[in-house]
Amino acid sequence: MLRSLPPVVDERSGSARLQRAAGRARVAVEFRGGRSRLGDLLQEGAAKIRLPRKAGGAIEAVAINTAGGMTGGDRLDWEFRAGAGAALTITTQASEKIYRAGSGEATVNVKLAAGPCARLCWLPQETILFDRAGLSRIIDAELAADAEFLLVESVVFGRLAMGESVTQCRFHDRWRVRVAGRLVHAEDFRVDGPAREILARSATAAGGTAMASILMIGPNCEARLREVRELIADGEGLAGAASHVTVGATGKLLARMAAENGYVLRKVLAPLVAALHGGEGLPKIWAT
Repeated sequence: MLRSLPPVVDERSGSARLQRAAGRARVAVEFRGGRSRLGDLLQEGAAKIRLPRKAGGAIEAVAINTAGGMTGGDRLDWEFRAGAGAALTITTQASEKIYRAGSGEATVNVKLAAGPCARLCWLPQETILFDRAGLSRIIDAELAADAEFLLVESVVFGRLAMGESVTQCRFHDRWRVRVAGRLVHAEDFRVDGPAREILARSATAAGGTAMASILMIGPNCEARLREVRELIADGEGLAGAASHVTVGATGKLLARMAAENGYVLRKVLAPLVAALHGGEGLPKIWAT
């Protein structure tokens, strides 16, 4: 017979302290024998990694939160590295759900690194925020001068098809990307308070409930700009734009999209990811 553990009681306040989920995982990939191979794997707590079998190309790592979602006080730490010449793609088993927080915030820390001539792709499925959720996320990437990097992040503020509405939430997203030690991309996005009012502004989501950012860094990413703009322009119920700048010896392509809902967003996001994913196409788990 399975029995639930009793709550831990705080001796000073006399109130129950709920158990919090925590997890840490690390994957390192190296190039040996003519192909990318697993070099290091660590997983602890609620953070698990699965490595589906696939023929050739990049190693695909599927990050899994076995807690089934996050709430205030939960913490996940992910670390992924592609060594010199190696190729690694990271995705998630499902959308990460951030539930209502009684107190505190859920915390996610992501560390990414790509060595010389490596290719690293961070392609998680959507993060779904519920009403009164709290999430603080930090993404740090360190890239070699000639590395190729693709980062895709999408956020959905409540699933309209499920009748969900987010009136209040706290969400802070912080990105820092460095190439050869030089900071080439930095952003801080924050929604704190009346989410519906904040998302109605033209500078955030123009009334939409779903948004995505795509960041591509590499010597040849300018050649993909026209394709990205065309795919965004063809999307119905969606607004977005894309640009490219040269940073030192590399390039940076940045695209933003805001949509009515998560379904409309994914209809454009999926073909965009497939087109930019270095010939690997869309991660198979996105279709399950």
